[in-house]
Amino acid sequence: MTIDPRRAGRDRLELAAALRELRRATGLSGERLAVRCGMSQSKVSRIETGRTLPSVVDVQQILTALGVDGAAAAELRALARVANAEYEDVRASVRRGLHHRQRELARLEEGARHVRHFLPAMLTGLIQTSDYMRQAMSPAIDPAPADVSRVVALKLERQAVLHDRGKRFDFLITESAARWRLCQPSVLAVQLDHLVSLSRLPTVGVLVLPLDQRIRDAPFHTFVTYDDHLVTCELFSGQVVLRDPKDIDYYRRLFDFFAGHAAVGEEARALLSTWADDFRNESMRERD
Repeated sequence: MTIDPRRAGRDRLELAAALRELRRATGLSGERLAVRCGMSQSKVSRIETGRTLPSVVDVQQILTALGVDGAAAAELRALARVANAEYEDVRASVRRGLHHRQRELARLEEGARHVRHFLPAMLTGLIQTSDYMRQAMSPAIDPAPADVSRVVALKLERQAVLHDRGKRFDFLITESAARWRLCQPSVLAVQLDHLVSLSRLPTVGVLVLPLDQRIRDAPFHTFVTYDDHLVTCELFSGQVVLRDPKDIDYYRRLFDFFAGHAAVGEEARALLSTWADDFRNESMRERD
């Protein structure tokens, strides 16, 4: 079954209605269903009215309690997975104004205690310098509109959260992402120096995956985990948001797997400093 994540909002309401009708068809009260599922009656009510999004596990518990199996149960589990995913294409963000996206990210970061970024392709806004940031927002295909300066200011403002001692931020960066020639060598040198400085903050971990490390899996895409309740996955065309506990657990284990092969601490800083020096020397040769 092919699932379009853009239908997530509509499917969420369809899921709530389907579960409500199934319960009524069996003659069970909401209170009785709650007892069978080991849930509170208020949670069952919120699920049936669409105010609470049930996980796939929640849906399975309800289906089991109602005695629903076979094709009907499989269809509702698939619906639950779609409802637990959201998709926003980059064009929608542009239409709304990219500054709104920065405020949404700031709220996610403020609400989480441990945020982990897996960065196989390029660096993320929380750790970018302003010069790198401007280039990242001016891609060759569909460059950003004229509000770049406003968005850069908001991105730099967001970076203050890295100093919040009640939080932890881990950035797992591949050598490809660190050395990708997005900008001029002089800009890349300063950017890598900035990563070294950030890595010394007590709230920040910078982990580096060098290309000479043998790893028995591939870094398919960028993702971010927010505690144990949310994962975002970056695509060229937009972003997918996952809330299902099984998806979140998978991405947390994936991060741990790659982190187990990464350089950390002084070893990571040495790699970043070496690459920064390479870019600095290249920049000097270009000027001569």
